[in-house]
Amino acid sequence: MKKIVFITGANKGIGFGIAKYLGKSGWQVIIGARDGQRAEEATNVLKLEGVDVLGWVNIELRDLASIEQAAKEINTKYPELTMLVNNAGIPGDMSVDSQNTNLSDIKETLDVNFIGTFMLTKALMPLLTKNEGRIVNVTVPSEISPYWHPLAYVASKAAQNAMMGVMAIELQQSNTPLEIFSVHPGPTTTDLNGNMSLPGFHDIETVGQKMAELINDGQSHQGEFIELYPIVEE
Repeated sequence: MKKIVFITGANKGIGFGIAKYLGKSGWQVIIGARDGQRAEEATNVLKLEGVDVLGWVNIELRDLASIEQAAKEINTKYPELTMLVNNAGIPGDMSVDSQNTNLSDIKETLDVNFIGTFMLTKALMPLLTKNEGRIVNVTVPSEISPYWHPLAYVASKAAQNAMMGVMAIELQQSNTPLEIFSVHPGPTTTDLNGNMSLPGFHDIETVGQKMAELINDGQSHQGEFIELYPIVEE
């Protein structure tokens, strides 16, 4: 069976790193992006690295019509899809504490990171089930870290974690041949956090390679929340 993965937000950051190292390990890659120029640039770079990029799909997770169209395109063009990596997301306003967080920011972040991710997952589940595939979410712990806890972002990812847990139990109970699990990359220097680089942070190359190794380890991770690089207390 072919190994074909659709990665949202694969034009940059952690998504690009995952695409690169899954591609180097034999996966065919479909890039999910909302900007055509960035998607084409990422495609060109990945191909130079030897990655078999099948194409890119336009998707805007805050737009339900865009999600529906993307799912239709994937079903039509890539009927052998075997994995979805839910990587794309927005940070919300990370500069304010909870008392000063605007409701509009909460709603916008939930719309992308939870509702958009849920709707895409739901739309592709029938195809992935037919191909006995996998769904992998890139997320953060629901437990609150004393070091970093922007409300909108953490709340949206906690909802995403709950989605994964509920779906995993239901898939197990119904003996559905589909696996879903979540991965916390750990502190990583990306655009999402303003390219923050502090002790304990990792780069995109390191995280992408480690993520690919996990996905390719031949083990079932149904319902698991896996931390690649746990946050260590000082």
